[in-house]
Amino acid sequence: MTASIHPSAPHSLPGFITAPGETDVFLVGAGIFLIVIVVAFGLLFLRIHTLPERMAHGSQKLQFEIVAVLGLLALFTHIHLFWVAGLLLALVDIPDFGTPLRRIAGSTEKLAGLSPGKGDTESDKPAAAQGQHGS
Repeated sequence: MTASIHPSAPHSLPGFITAPGETDVFLVGAGIFLIVIVVAFGLLFLRIHTLPERMAHGSQKLQFEIVAVLGLLALFTHIHLFWVAGLLLALVDIPDFGTPLRRIAGSTEKLAGLSPGKGDTESDKPAAAQGQHGS
């Protein structure tokens, strides 16, 4: 059986039309291109989605954890307000209130004659409670 062209078909066919039994190169190329584009778009989406976490990575631990939780909430709930809140929180530099307060506590412990960090221990609390009950 010979492959003959139908008499009403044009004699010059475009290059993307393949003969029966041959590989459709255009279809294979389009499939590979589609897969590459979908993977690239997914990577771009994840890169943009983790932007607030990457921005808050060098900040305080608590701020980083809050931004990370907001990012996870935005990812799983599809509520974009969480992502915006995480981005704004990552952009704001929260002042460190803990270090000055620890220094003040250390200074008052030193004035009281205690070693630094020993002012709030469980061994001191029962002794103070016994002193109050004994009077």
